[in-house]
Amino acid sequence: MGSSKDSSARSIVENLGGPGNITSLTHCATRLRFELGDVSKINEDKIDKVPGVLGVVHQGDNRYQVICGGGVESMYTAIKHLPEMKGAGAVATKSDADVKEEARSKARGKYAWMDNFFEYLSDSFRPILGVLLGASLIIAIAAVLDGLNIVDFRAEDKSATWVFVDAMWRSVFYFLPIMVAYNAAKKLQVDPWLGAAIMTALMTPEFMSLQDTERFSDTIKTVNEELGTENFTANIFGLPMQLNDYGGQVFVPLIMVAILAVVYHGLKKIFPENVQMVFVPFISMLIMIPLTAFLIGPLGIWLGNGIGSGLAWMNSNAPFVFAILIPMLYPFLVPLGLHWPLNALMLVNIQTLGYDFIQGPMGAWNFACFGATAGVLVLSMRDHDTQMRQTATGALAAGLFGGISEPSLYGIHLRFKRIYPRMLLGCFAGGLTIAILSAPYGGVTTNAFVFTSLITTVVFKPMWVYLISIAVAFFVAMFAIILTDYRTPEEKAEAAHAAELDDEPSDDTPRASSNSDSAPAEASSDNGANVEAAAPAAVAAGIGGIATAVDTKPVQVQAPVAGEVVSLAEAGDAVFASGALGDGVGIKPTSSTVVAPVSGTLMTVAKTGHAFGIKTDDGVEVLVHVGIDTVKMAGEGFDVQVSKKQHVEAGDVLAEVDFDKVKEAGYPTTTLMTITNTKKLNKVSPVTGISVQAGDMVIEVQP
Repeated sequence: MGSSKDSSARSIVENLGGPGNITSLTHCATRLRFELGDVSKINEDKIDKVPGVLGVVHQGDNRYQVICGGGVESMYTAIKHLPEMKGAGAVATKSDADVKEEARSKARGKYAWMDNFFEYLSDSFRPILGVLLGASLIIAIAAVLDGLNIVDFRAEDKSATWVFVDAMWRSVFYFLPIMVAYNAAKKLQVDPWLGAAIMTALMTPEFMSLQDTERFSDTIKTVNEELGTENFTANIFGLPMQLNDYGGQVFVPLIMVAILAVVYHGLKKIFPENVQMVFVPFISMLIMIPLTAFLIGPLGIWLGNGIGSGLAWMNSNAPFVFAILIPMLYPFLVPLGLHWPLNALMLVNIQTLGYDFIQGPMGAWNFACFGATAGVLVLSMRDHDTQMRQTATGALAAGLFGGISEPSLYGIHLRFKRIYPRMLLGCFAGGLTIAILSAPYGGVTTNAFVFTSLITTVVFKPMWVYLISIAVAFFVAMFAIILTDYRTPEEKAEAAHAAELDDEPSDDTPRASSNSDSAPAEASSDNGANVEAAAPAAVAAGIGGIATAVDTKPVQVQAPVAGEVVSLAEAGDAVFASGALGDGVGIKPTSSTVVAPVSGTLMTVAKTGHAFGIKTDDGVEVLVHVGIDTVKMAGEGFDVQVSKKQHVEAGDVLAEVDFDKVKEAGYPTTTLMTITNTKKLNKVSPVTGISVQAGDMVIEVQP
């Protein structure tokens, strides 16, 4: 549907150099991720001001991120559905392999390999962010019930009901290697199901049954008396295979898929296209499943255990350094997406040690982040800054109850350079508190992977140490912001000026009539367009040198289709009703022919036939949107009769529309028409509550 989201999407694309400059587009939980042909074409200032954009990040020579927070998926969809993106020329139609090869062939700096490495790690985890959060909240609820002595979740003889509850969250963490393998394979342009299938082979009942020493006489069991662990080795093809439980492992699938990509793409070069579907997966499985079982699996577990043991040693022997280092590092890792390796280590720690010691200090960073947001919220309420108050309220709710820091970071913190130093004070104070109070306990630990929010505080031990530490981090950061402000004097002055403008009369406030020779032309301080739109003023001697506006001829905007005219509020589309796309009308059509409502140039013609944008010679911009959500029909039932940049006269046919087919598809047929540059015009007067034929006047515009 035509909407403000579509307008924002188009603005983003245009200010990135147009569709032809975009070689790749993906998205994560909060960010649109672009790879561009020429970064010099970026207009960063304009992108940063696009509605729905929270910030921008330039990462690597040709990589660019646009931060959209929780609205990233709808913005991504809007961009992908822009007509110009569908026919974006040679660059947009290249295969993934071509784009990848071009990206690698460009000089991206001496640290390009590092960018690729962290992107690989990040993209392997981002898509499962939601299920990880869901599982962590189930764990938190279970921990609360356990703490209230309602049920003992640590007991071995739990009822079937509570065993089932365990399955609800354990499913995510046990089968995590399969999810990671799927995402990692997708990132490296390998069939993602192939990556998942290879990892699954090592988690089947058949593979696990190889540990049965009674059934298999050549399986050897060894016991580590010190650690109390059992290790199994099976004789496979005459070779020793170390048997491991790969549930919850993350390093194994990451290493496996990196090698699989080499094998997979190598095989695709060998086999002709018509037999690749059969032989490439077949041979890949024959090679990679044994290679993973014999070598990659044990290597991944050894690597994860080694890194985890190293961090555990640091936590035990230098707890002050460790507890302060983690919260001080995270504010710089998260904006770049470089925090995922540490998140992976948390999962490894839980799988191997039975607990994790990183999440406790990490909580100090998260709550310092949320505290800074709370400080901004307090100041925005004091200063009556409505926009910032709304932004901070949403970000604080997402943080405190979801443990998600991105809305705070991208919506607020990275926009104001004074916030980070104050937030780091909270990080340091929280980390130092954990270091001091948890010294007798060997640090703050948890036996579950969770998002550090208020809801999940119950999973940390000792809980009182964790609660005091995050409270210190939160309030130090909050009061640092409140006492010293998050804005420079210039930014405060700009915000105050914006607030004053918000209090002034809006563009629909009645103005002095332009037909009066004696009325002075008003140049409103919040709408310079009044001056630009006025014709050269007549000489007005005897009235203090103030010129009066001359008569300007109103523009008659005609009905594009026959039917009943209703207001935008009654049309059934919230975006149009909000006035975000200008003043206008809705028409419930009674005929199938859609015509041009004004004479002018077609600036937009949707290939799907559902939307047309016309600009008159007087500068009036008219949008005709046929039906609601009809973009989803992909042009079915729409016969477009015109093309972009074509000059049309009022009454020329734009499209023939089968409205019966629109109804059958379940979409409203109401045709919406707005004046998209309403704010730059003196007056827009819609006429509603009448029945019209195509060509009848329904809007009068005073330029």
